[in-house]
Amino acid sequence: MQMVVCVKQVPDTAEVRIDPRTNTLVRAGVPAIINPFDAHAVEAAVRLKEKYGGRVTALSMGPLQAEEVLRRALGMGADRAILLTDRAFAGSDTLATSYILARAIEALSRETPVDLVFCGKQAIDGDTAQVGPGIATRLGFTQLTYCMAIDAVDLEQGYIQVQRKLEGKREIIRGRLPALLTVVKDLNELSYLSLPALIRAALATITTWNKDNLDLDPAQIGLKGSPTSVRRIFAPPARPGGEIIPGEPRAAAATLVARLVQMKIIADK
Repeated sequence: MQMVVCVKQVPDTAEVRIDPRTNTLVRAGVPAIINPFDAHAVEAAVRLKEKYGGRVTALSMGPLQAEEVLRRALGMGADRAILLTDRAFAGSDTLATSYILARAIEALSRETPVDLVFCGKQAIDGDTAQVGPGIATRLGFTQLTYCMAIDAVDLEQGYIQVQRKLEGKREIIRGRLPALLTVVKDLNELSYLSLPALIRAALATITTWNKDNLDLDPAQIGLKGSPTSVRRIFAPPARPGGEIIPGEPRAAAATLVARLVQMKIIADK
């Protein structure tokens, strides 16, 4: 079984700052981490490899420093890591990003057909949840989103059965392979990274592909291939503190009722 996991390097949300002039994230000096949902996607793929056999390839698009998240994926048990990096990719929105990643997966499929693609349900810096479904649509793969459990994979019959997390319930669904799954944190607990695994990951070779390796249409990547743009980003104003009505409970309640009547929130009797 051949599996691909798409991972993204994101800024630690606890340290996010916005440049008011460019309306973009300030990444300089901000610690970067693997997108948390993507870490659970890697864990899921590695566990399936251990159960059914196969190979896991970690795939990321970004600058050279994104190698860090690929080494994290290798430390977790991925067999191969590929970084898609090119100045022409800069400014890509979710549409362009899904195009680039899909073309990379197609290239991998020409080597060995890909059975499963894993993505986190969304990236914590953009929160769009669009890239995974975009990849599935471009590849023509079965799309299974918000997966919280993987019940079975049958390569002979060519299907996968998962449980999808819905509001207040779960949905059990079976889909044909090849398939793309977007996963939530409920899917698994992350395994401990051993020191030998971390050393192997640190010494591993990261394959690098650029636009020429993927034969991409220049009109569909970067700013040219991105129909969406950010016009303005701002932090919401801090909420003012609530008013505290002092006094004995009955008197305070009477004051509150009078205030609500004055504000026309409730009607006067």
